[in-house]
Amino acid sequence: MKQIVINALFLALLSGSLVSCQRSAKPVAEETVTPETPVQVVSISNSTLSEDVVLNATSAYLEKSFVKANTNGYLQSSTIQAGTVVGSNQVLFKLITKEARAIGNSINQLDPGFKFSGISTIRAEKSGYVILVNHQKGDYVQDGEALATIINQSSLVFLLDLPYEMRGVILQNKILELTLPDGEKLKGEIISSLPAVDSLAQTQRMVIKVNATHPIPENLVARVKIIKSAVSNVQVLPKSAVLTNETEDEFWVMKMINDSTAVKTVVKKGMEDGKSIQIVSPVFSAKDRLITVGNYGLADTAKVKITR
Repeated sequence: MKQIVINALFLALLSGSLVSCQRSAKPVAEETVTPETPVQVVSISNSTLSEDVVLNATSAYLEKSFVKANTNGYLQSSTIQAGTVVGSNQVLFKLITKEARAIGNSINQLDPGFKFSGISTIRAEKSGYVILVNHQKGDYVQDGEALATIINQSSLVFLLDLPYEMRGVILQNKILELTLPDGEKLKGEIISSLPAVDSLAQTQRMVIKVNATHPIPENLVARVKIIKSAVSNVQVLPKSAVLTNETEDEFWVMKMINDSTAVKTVVKKGMEDGKSIQIVSPVFSAKDRLITVGNYGLADTAKVKITR
């Protein structure tokens, strides 16, 4: 009987130790690690923004003069060809009448004091460069016939077909910047507009005067930048820092509240160009850090890690 009691006590002690071991053997709960998104940040800056529109303008010369024969005869000499730059009063052609060509020096031999040559000199009335030569040496021409065409360099303009709804804008931008295909920039001024509108395109032709330091070919297409509106000394952020919803009626930025947490901050945007956006409200301080890279898809309060 005594042995049975001892065995019972031993079993009770054994089962208690097993239960204790099972309780102490419970696994330790793993700590939850919140992932951090690598981001890059910028600070707000004050700058000037402008909304521009780029149109094309074509070069043209408004003044073209025709060099004409002043008598019937043969072209004895020609000093020009297409592309030649000529000055005012420069000799271009010499004509000899058919009578003088037929008689030759017979009259001068009879009377040396008469000094008859029958040669007529044709000069350029204005400076410019030759774009067309109609006759060459030896050709027979009649009085009033066109011998060459010269364009007046000082009459260079660019013709801009402006959408009529932008007429109010162009009146505030009479001084324009023109960019040629090779990258050269010219300053131009609107001097007049033609009193007609294209019936289909509803554009009005504007005449832009430029001061070029070298000859510019006709029909060259330049790009004209027209400023529609501009603001100065406003809050500006890179375009990548501003996020929006699918309907683009709400905009926000991700602002750092400490070194590892970013929160969603709703903003009101203003003007924008290709790279920057104006922030109308709220007003940020220079110390505020706003995410510009890695902000897409972040939750309202997100754990982030700032990288360079």
